[in-house]
Amino acid sequence: MMFQLKKTQVNTDKAPKAIGPYSQAVIAGPFVFTSGQMPVDPKTNELVGGDAANQAKQVFENLKAVLTEAGTDLSKVVKATVFLKNMDDFAAVNQVYASYFGEGILPARSAVQVAKLPKDVAVEIEMIALA
Repeated sequence: MMFQLKKTQVNTDKAPKAIGPYSQAVIAGPFVFTSGQMPVDPKTNELVGGDAANQAKQVFENLKAVLTEAGTDLSKVVKATVFLKNMDDFAAVNQVYASYFGEGILPARSAVQVAKLPKDVAVEIEMIALA
């Protein structure tokens, strides 16, 4: 007998709405897979300006909202992928990242510089968490 996992879509108005054919997150089995979050204020639907660190703070707030809606939180994140427009921003974004993952087992992480991100933002982050 084949075991089939159920997929559940996650949507919250406390994070930016999907701007394309994707979900804010999907719960599949014991995991929550978030889409990449950008520094968009969900109240205004406007990009948060400033440097990469300021943008990273909004990204984390958006991710927290999505994870909360999925019934989990940052303490259960097992993998994070950080996309940077400029690797020179790594230290600043890493400082913000560390402030959100202070204690316990830290998630595995990749950080990559990309040629361009949607809306020309400085940082985008996606996560996989335990449900």
